[in-house]
Amino acid sequence: MIRTQPIIELSHLSKTFRVARRDPGLKAAAKALFRREYTEIRALDDLSFSVPEGQIVGYIGPNGAGKSSTVKVMSGILTPDAGTCRVCGLTPWRARRQLAGRIGVVFGQRSQLFWDVPVIDSFELLRDIYAAPQDEYTANLARLTDLLDLSALLRTLARQLSLGQRMRCELAASLLHSPQVLFLDEPTIGLDAVSKIAVRQFIRELQRRRGTTVVLTTHDMQDIEALADRILLIGRGRILRDGTLDELRRTHSPLRTLTVEYGGALPPLPAGAAVAESQPGRAVLTVDTRVLGVSAVIAALSAAVELHDLSVASQSAEELVAGLYRELEL
Repeated sequence: MIRTQPIIELSHLSKTFRVARRDPGLKAAAKALFRREYTEIRALDDLSFSVPEGQIVGYIGPNGAGKSSTVKVMSGILTPDAGTCRVCGLTPWRARRQLAGRIGVVFGQRSQLFWDVPVIDSFELLRDIYAAPQDEYTANLARLTDLLDLSALLRTLARQLSLGQRMRCELAASLLHSPQVLFLDEPTIGLDAVSKIAVRQFIRELQRRRGTTVVLTTHDMQDIEALADRILLIGRGRILRDGTLDELRRTHSPLRTLTVEYGGALPPLPAGAAVAESQPGRAVLTVDTRVLGVSAVIAALSAAVELHDLSVASQSAEELVAGLYRELEL
């Protein structure tokens, strides 16, 4: 059951990085030894949002938008220049040790497994690091081994795992101590289709069984479609859009494609609908849902012709997000 009390609250967060710049060449390198030039990059700019318990949030945006910086602030790795952040009732950068036992973090391009030992040794060391009670650890390990199909992997050295196998083990490692919040940064990067489906099913099952709050950053819109209850679009360090995928589609992608196969002559269409393609017995229509609903068009057609088949398609998540990036000039 999804509860409404916020477990993550960010208010007016700002974070600026100072980055050294220099021109190419030996002369510029020598000059930089004595006088460096810096550029300030505002990674987070008055960022505010909250996440209720049990929600899966898709946190999306182009490269450099501020996604990873936000996750690092929420997990206590970075200290912001200004603003407040509360995760599980704690300020992350002031209570890192306390917070570590309440959150799990998975970075798709970094590992928390120890490279040259069997996976089970890494799990047991993490149990000691998080001071997880033995009975809780044992129960979690059994459940995660079953859900993620890890039984054949536990005695394998981490460096001998495939990418998909490693990511399943990384997920398990982040959940052995029963965290309330799980931060996932590109958890399906580089995975094959079977492994992606397994990871998505596991995350959804985790939310259903435990009510775990999940913040998911990804460029894979299939992850967003399969998992996210809500989407936060960040750009230039600010939240630019906040809503469900359906809400974003209604606001920014109102056109639907209606493909019909029919008998008879196609009647005049109501305002808001137009013929995109037509051949005898088959037509592709576009419907502007700001003017009328798809159901109204179907009703008008069924009253005039015999419908043999029909399908309705909306813009894909990739097309929607790409359109938002263009609209917002990200």
